[in-house]
Amino acid sequence: MMACAKAAGERLPLVRASSTRQPLARSFVTVSRLSSQHGTKSQISCSVRVSENTTHRIEAAGENIFPATEDYVVKAIDAINRGQVIAVPTDTIYGFACDACSAGAVNRIYEIKGRIQTRPLAICVADVSDISRFALVDHLPHGLLDSLLPGPVTVVLKRGENSILERSLNPGLDSIGVRVPDLDFIRSIAHGAGSALALTSANLSGQPSSVSVRDFEGLWPHCSYVFDGGVLPSGRAGSTIVDLITPGIYKILRNGSSREETAAVLGKFGFVEAS
Repeated sequence: MMACAKAAGERLPLVRASSTRQPLARSFVTVSRLSSQHGTKSQISCSVRVSENTTHRIEAAGENIFPATEDYVVKAIDAINRGQVIAVPTDTIYGFACDACSAGAVNRIYEIKGRIQTRPLAICVADVSDISRFALVDHLPHGLLDSLLPGPVTVVLKRGENSILERSLNPGLDSIGVRVPDLDFIRSIAHGAGSALALTSANLSGQPSSVSVRDFEGLWPHCSYVFDGGVLPSGRAGSTIVDLITPGIYKILRNGSSREETAAVLGKFGFVEAS
């Protein structure tokens, strides 16, 4: 298993319910994962909540197109653990995702997008409590991250010496953008895979972001699987990117879909915007 993967056999915390999405249905799935250390399969239990709104999903579009429902979480996890790239909905736009600790998979994302390798990728984790495994958070007021996330916000933090992220991800940078989307499908994938997901918009570099799988139809063949969550309601702005590296100061790097809400939360915690 990759360096940043959770130990095999660990019982993962339950995915928290989304408060802003369509009605959700809960069930439990058991994920089998092969331990490279012992050659045995371990069982991982994770709670899955998925949208029941399938109105705009594509039917029979291709062999690698599946609905973003609980029935296909295991398929997505398997693809991630095999170092493959998948397309998934988030709480803002569609994204390409892969194991952040697989250099080959990360390179594949750059190839699919036609993106220069000097432009960094963010990571997605399942819960706010996971962030400290990948970035420094001790300088932040207690409760700040829980007030911002899950949600349409990417927080930029220093990795720190103890980050378990592979240095091959965004080489030369000592910071990392971290997402906890307010959508349980992708968070359940991160839980089950036991690794941070490298995450970037599902489009050709420089092209408009995708709110429907049809928007990036030409790129379907380059993904192992495309998971269709219908037409996303948040528009094409993507997440708000905010630099929180300096104590008490924030810098908006991209306005995104939640700039005002993000600034309001930071203000309540005594943060001021960098001039």
